[in-house]
Amino acid sequence: MAGEVAGDRTPELLAIVHDIAAAPTPPLPAAIAGDGTFRKDCTDLVRRISLLTHLFEEIKELNKSGGGGAAASDGDGGGGAASWSFDVVVALQSAKRLLSVARNFRSNCSSDGAAKTIIFQFQSVTWKLEKLLSNLPYDHLEISEEVREQVDLVRTQLRRATDKYGFMISQMPSYKLSEPLAQEISQVPGRTTSGLHKQHSCPENLSELDKIRTNDGGEVCSRHQGVSRLERARSIPTMSEISLTNVTDTESEENSESKSPPEVKKSEGVLIPEDFLCPISLELMRDPVIVSTGQTYERSYIQRWIDCGNTTCPKTQQKLQHLTLTPNYVLRSLISQWCIEHNIEQPTGLTNGKIKKSDGSFRDVTGDIAAIEVLVRKLSSRSVEDRRAAVTEIRSLSKRSTDNRILIAEAGAIPLLVNLLTSEDVLTQDNAVTSILNLSIYENNKGLIMLAGAIPSIVQVLRAGTMEARENAAATLFSLSLADENKIIIGASGAIPALVELLQNGSPRGKKDAATALFNLCIYQGNKGRAIRAGIITALLKMLTDSSKSMVDEALTIMSVLASHQEAKVAIVKASTIPVLIDLLRTGLPRNKENAAAILLALCKRDTENLASLSRLGAVIPLTELSRSGTERAKRKATSLLEHLRKLQQV
Repeated sequence: MAGEVAGDRTPELLAIVHDIAAAPTPPLPAAIAGDGTFRKDCTDLVRRISLLTHLFEEIKELNKSGGGGAAASDGDGGGGAASWSFDVVVALQSAKRLLSVARNFRSNCSSDGAAKTIIFQFQSVTWKLEKLLSNLPYDHLEISEEVREQVDLVRTQLRRATDKYGFMISQMPSYKLSEPLAQEISQVPGRTTSGLHKQHSCPENLSELDKIRTNDGGEVCSRHQGVSRLERARSIPTMSEISLTNVTDTESEENSESKSPPEVKKSEGVLIPEDFLCPISLELMRDPVIVSTGQTYERSYIQRWIDCGNTTCPKTQQKLQHLTLTPNYVLRSLISQWCIEHNIEQPTGLTNGKIKKSDGSFRDVTGDIAAIEVLVRKLSSRSVEDRRAAVTEIRSLSKRSTDNRILIAEAGAIPLLVNLLTSEDVLTQDNAVTSILNLSIYENNKGLIMLAGAIPSIVQVLRAGTMEARENAAATLFSLSLADENKIIIGASGAIPALVELLQNGSPRGKKDAATALFNLCIYQGNKGRAIRAGIITALLKMLTDSSKSMVDEALTIMSVLASHQEAKVAIVKASTIPVLIDLLRTGLPRNKENAAAILLALCKRDTENLASLSRLGAVIPLTELSRSGTERAKRKATSLLEHLRKLQQV
């Protein structure tokens, strides 16, 4: 019976996910109700929940086929299938209500307590969903490897979000919860609830989350004591993960309530936390980024420092190991929230018709806003000529500057541009896809493009558009795939076969764009099999043997990513690629030799037949030479291969 109950729940789960994904996030400042304070939080939560669609669809199909897994009576968490599915329904309903409240929140009409309550609820919802996903009875559910990877990715992102909200809460002074708002978010039909649970006592049984009462409006979440042990941001992820540096150590605060607050700088009567100031300009940061030493700076100032030939960290004087600048999203969010709480013009994006420049001054963009809004209205005109002229101008504007990309997106252009991707007018379609590519360069716009449902239409352009449109569609997919969750969505959309086709038969630029997008998509394990089945190995081998040698680098880089996949190994060997790789060990450029050695090692490490083939084809001499004179990575790969060959001869 448990299986039947769980089966009955999956349509409900899918319906809730669909409702959450379909609910629009209105553009700033055109939102009818909310002012966009929690816009990014809503966007991120919606994307993560949307990724659960494949999980619920697999469970639903298993229930239909009468598979034993879905009907299992016990799971890892000790509850039956009915229990976990009911808990997930409750959690998603809570998320749906939270999104509704957060989207309609207006900072100028609400108390500080109301905003903090929503932050607290975002943490509660993300923690609840992550905990549920970790306790699903996977041993009894016949979930595919690809879907399991998706769920693991969602769990990781939910955990990071929980840490982020935990840190934000730990930095807030004591406050009283806004009880009507808390009840509006947390009330579950058929249950007696009173909103939020106390932050320092998160229950292990998730079904009890909505039952725990606050003390009649008593204080919750004090700065030093109010963060759950499970949820505290003890170690914010760094570098490639969402990062946070130069902030007060919350764990130290917990251990010492008498600790002095961090230094602050006074500016026009407002105390600005020292950690929010760029160490170079001493100004409130607009676009904080992290350098290799872990220090955070305003992007424009540290970029200027690097452009002048400096290779050390301005603050620590340590040598920069690399010059990559990693966006510090968590600190940016904290700065934004602090600006809201202190009624200060926010340094990020558009504020009261002004955008902050890198020198700290503000540029009035009121006239630009008005002109862009006129263009955006024309995107939905009945006149083909008006639409064509408007999208052509938007393409031009979106290419020029980040400020324009912000203004165009906030004027609500993205959903209208997505609609124009299916236009029968070729010029309109070309300019629409190029406009979306330009807009996607600004990080915050990526989520808006995904939420507008752009991927299916972009893939259609990739398949059937003009060559220029196909090139820009491929480049857009690469830009969007920089976010991990988007790799999954794009891979499942049918984009990979279309990209492989462009890789084989496109223009030189189209092939480059397709190769870049395929490389990024194939970082996700689930997309490697899709690429193999789309015939990518044949395309890569053709690139390796092409007389022009114009795309050898790209082919080897993609193949090196694929070579860890078992299906790819079989396909690479079957295509007689090993002799080509050995030839590149002899004649290729240093980077080509390095990648060729890496691929051969992946193919031969646990395969005696491939190792024997390597020996027969005369790989020992070029490998020996590479182990002595190649790049450091090439030396390691070549030495390892030679060691495997020696062991084979001793057998």
